[in-house]
Amino acid sequence: MPTVRPDLLSIIPQAAGPRLVTTRGGAIHSVRPPGSQVIAAADHYAAVMLAPASRIRASLGSDRKHQYNAPLGAIAIRPAQVDGWAEWGSTKETLIFALRPQSLTELAASELDLAHVDLQPPAFGTVDLKALRIAELLKMELTQQERPSELYVDSLLTLFGMHVLRNYSAVVKQPMRLKGGLSAASARRIQEYLHENFARKITVAELAAIADLSPYYFIRAFTKKFGQPPHQYVLFVRLSVAERLLVEGNLTIAQVAYFAGFSSQSHLTATMRKYRQRTPAEIRAKN
Repeated sequence: MPTVRPDLLSIIPQAAGPRLVTTRGGAIHSVRPPGSQVIAAADHYAAVMLAPASRIRASLGSDRKHQYNAPLGAIAIRPAQVDGWAEWGSTKETLIFALRPQSLTELAASELDLAHVDLQPPAFGTVDLKALRIAELLKMELTQQERPSELYVDSLLTLFGMHVLRNYSAVVKQPMRLKGGLSAASARRIQEYLHENFARKITVAELAAIADLSPYYFIRAFTKKFGQPPHQYVLFVRLSVAERLLVEGNLTIAQVAYFAGFSSQSHLTATMRKYRQRTPAEIRAKN
């Protein structure tokens, strides 16, 4: 399984905004004052505008500079090993995606039966509404008070990677391979695995491997089978375990949070209040 590389997003200043790195890649909700950026990295990067910006100057793979206005939803893609540069004269809000080349190649192989990925960036200022929807979901996840779900971010990065392959690469006209849904046996294996491993970090790739499906198709098949995406299923398992431990009363609330897979007592409290409309202390007091 690919390792998580924290430096994947280090080319963007920490002050730009909250971020998260998974085995698939990484994402940043970035708000930056007027300035400029040179990007020369071994990973694929894409930026989706979360607010309009005017008079942006940019270049990609050459010294030729383009000036353009970027409306809401405008997407810019910089393939790995291709130098990029941008300059902006007003505050710019974007969702920045980072995808490891190996990760995108694996996705192309599993979904499209292709061994090579050749990205074809769109013209500057191109609006992509589907990429915008994924970017807005990531913004919500990264900027919430609770700690973001790595499984959810990993799922969104997988969906975005597939979107890029379909729309901004040489494989765009390749038909997708038809596959069956999530069988009863596979669903049972996945359930057992999640109930045994809910407290640790879980990736889309490992769940897909158990079901013998590709990552992108697994997300869709799982959601159809269980009526909710994988990250939400895991969250509800954690909440159910926490409720049981609270009722039993043998552990402190902080210990319950740890054993149920939450990062802290405050994380458990905020999540339980959001989804159960009660705090851990209230659940314990009523039993």
